[in-house]
Amino acid sequence: MSKPRKKSRFSISLFLTASGLALPAAAQAQVAVFGHSSGKSGVSQWLNDVTLVGQIEGGIMANPARPDNGINFGNFLADHANQVQLNQLEFTLSKAIDPSKSEYQIGFTLEALYGSDARYYHLLGVSDRAFSNRYQLIPAQAHVDVHLPWLTSGGLDMQAGILQAPMGVETLDPTTRPFYTLAYTSEYSVPFEHVGAMFKWHVIPLLDVTFGVDTGNQTTFGKSDPNHEAAGYFGFNLNGLAGGKLNIIELSRVGPENAVAALGPRADSAMRYWNDINAAYQINDRLSVTGEFNYLHDDGLRADTYSFVSFLSYKITPSLTFNYRGEIYRDNTGQFVLSFLNNTAYMTAFTGAAVPLEAAPPTTYGALTLGVTYRPTLGHGVRVFELRPEIRFDRSLNGTSPFNDGRNTGVFTFGMDGVLGF
Repeated sequence: MSKPRKKSRFSISLFLTASGLALPAAAQAQVAVFGHSSGKSGVSQWLNDVTLVGQIEGGIMANPARPDNGINFGNFLADHANQVQLNQLEFTLSKAIDPSKSEYQIGFTLEALYGSDARYYHLLGVSDRAFSNRYQLIPAQAHVDVHLPWLTSGGLDMQAGILQAPMGVETLDPTTRPFYTLAYTSEYSVPFEHVGAMFKWHVIPLLDVTFGVDTGNQTTFGKSDPNHEAAGYFGFNLNGLAGGKLNIIELSRVGPENAVAALGPRADSAMRYWNDINAAYQINDRLSVTGEFNYLHDDGLRADTYSFVSFLSYKITPSLTFNYRGEIYRDNTGQFVLSFLNNTAYMTAFTGAAVPLEAAPPTTYGALTLGVTYRPTLGHGVRVFELRPEIRFDRSLNGTSPFNDGRNTGVFTFGMDGVLGF
């Protein structure tokens, strides 16, 4: 579970009063159980920590080779070559919990996201059929957050509902990652969204244990779960090693992820094993490095991927940071690195149906990305402002030609995105 982001505060108690809305007695009693007095004063105190933030992101990824199908192969969030697009317009209403406090706490997160990124983060049966154009709408998060002071002094945290997948380094929120584009590992070898519950047990300050269960990657229930079986996580965090400079996160995941419509009955028992470990080291106040190793095996597809991603970040000035990312990614059968050629193809593929896509033979990909993040402090209600130009070079390391409609062994792209948060 990620740490809560700093957000500007706003109280909704006035809105509730003006609208004639009030929490029922049972809800007021629940607030009292979780460490606040009952009645209006207790409810107002609980609502006082509710925050609302908004964020908008848009960008362009130029490709001088101008592929005939207009698609940057192997790129989800900046897949349309030479076209400006709105990636995200999102609003998040939340009340964070504080794991450092040894008391019962309850919070929540509700996030709605509109834009081109939504095409890849739907949940089957929730939002995948609502839109067919490039800009779509999703509930990116909708979960209850609870802190339980059980078992150890650090207690147990729980999130239940619609969750963003915890595995990997790069996330959907552009302000938490160094680049506009994502690594192959972040697109093809980690999950995106879940319906389920995740737990983090703070065993000792040095060690957290993570576990959880869900319906599958981007699936829900009934006919919206193509294989009708659950999946789950287990792993650990090592915090504050090397004098507080080093943090290590390991997560593994197991469960069937293929559709019965594609593989037949064996899809219910054919496991996919996801494994990701990353380590972040803060060398000094300006320089930090991160390494990520990922291995995935799918019994149903008889396929493997494995990769290593390295990141480096150097703060040139308080508002300007240089970023590097290098990756080697092996798709052992050519069944994972795909580009989807219309706005609904990605989610339709989860059902096992045939969709228009661009594939490549088994390939070892090398990718180098360089860029800077310009992030001045503007104030006046602006929570964050970022401009992030980047240059990226991708190449097949085993002689295949996956790029630019299968014409080239390598591709050069460059572009920029901008983020405004309030």
